[in-house]
Amino acid sequence: MQSLTPSASLLPSFLLLLLLRSAEVVRLDGSLDAGETNATAEYIRSSCASTLYPDVCYSSLSRYAGEVQNDPNRLARVAISVSLLRARVMAAYLSIMTGQAENGPEQLAAAALEDCVSNFDNAVEQIRGSLKQMRGLNPSSPESFRFQMSNVQTWMSAALTDQETCTDGFEEVGDCPLKSDVNQRSTHVKQVTRNALALVNSFVNQTAP
Repeated sequence: MQSLTPSASLLPSFLLLLLLRSAEVVRLDGSLDAGETNATAEYIRSSCASTLYPDVCYSSLSRYAGEVQNDPNRLARVAISVSLLRARVMAAYLSIMTGQAENGPEQLAAAALEDCVSNFDNAVEQIRGSLKQMRGLNPSSPESFRFQMSNVQTWMSAALTDQETCTDGFEEVGDCPLKSDVNQRSTHVKQVTRNALALVNSFVNQTAP
């Protein structure tokens, strides 16, 4: 029986296009000179130290020093944007793999993939909603600010739960390249999302009225 094995042919160029287009959600306003960029990079590094995966946090966010500008609000927004980017790419990848698996021999893997697509589609919507809330924050109203940030925290937590559910669904699937690939890719997305939630929580702790 032939195993379903991920290959480069299953990841068409539109995934790269999606990645590039998704990167637009990260861009804010602002540019820094070299000295300011270095200072912000250190700010990002120190902020990432409080996350569960500090190396992943720094490597994924340091390139956006010009957008962060030592601002915990901007840092949280960028972190959510990067999480959204990763989740969208993962959702597209899973959709491709599901189309390949439907006619394959690994029925358990195909079923788990279908569930994963639903999980990551939900996660994308929750992260997108979180980013929308962050862009529309009203810090001048303590009540509104608390409500908006509560939404962000709830939705980011729900997105993480959906991502965890995806990999949980593969527990009954036997070891195979597809399972390993999905778990590996999902792990990175979960790490980025968990870090984003940690930075959101840090922002709330620093600024909540």
